[in-house]
Amino acid sequence: MPELKRLHVGHAPAVLAFELANRAYFAASVSDRGDDFFDQFTDRYNALLAEQEAGICAFYLLMAEDGSVLGRFNLVDIEDHTAELGYRVAQHAAGRGVATATVRELCRLAAARHGLRTLWAATAIQNAASQKVLTKAGFVPVGPADPAHLGGKPGTWYQRDLVLQPYGAILPGPAEGR
Repeated sequence: MPELKRLHVGHAPAVLAFELANRAYFAASVSDRGDDFFDQFTDRYNALLAEQEAGICAFYLLMAEDGSVLGRFNLVDIEDHTAELGYRVAQHAAGRGVATATVRELCRLAAARHGLRTLWAATAIQNAASQKVLTKAGFVPVGPADPAHLGGKPGTWYQRDLVLQPYGAILPGPAEGR
């Protein structure tokens, strides 16, 4: 059964294999990472680990039983109880509910483990699959995304509030004459 794991140094070979195997697939719906990403992979990977250690970001991998990466799920720019969600799923795992289930799990972890209250995600208008994942995971569209944020593609920001007010905060308490 696939397992969501926090990124660590030992995952580097599996992450690189995932990115290389799915490069063309990803480029069809999101901006290509470019050759520099692969040429400087070790330095970039170490920078991600440093950001995670500093609490700026939290990176997760959905790992198959054989140790291969099925997807990457990231919480970036963690600040003031908010973060941006980003994710990508391997082509062979797409269309099976893997992204939706994992985004839902990451929302739970974002609140419980990272103390987040709100998640944001941007997706290109042409990326219907990502829009479907976000909607099924409880995100709602909140406005246009700057094309510069999406590799020059027009898009939409989505938001999900993770913490609902406690039931007692909504109804008047005993002192207020319930």
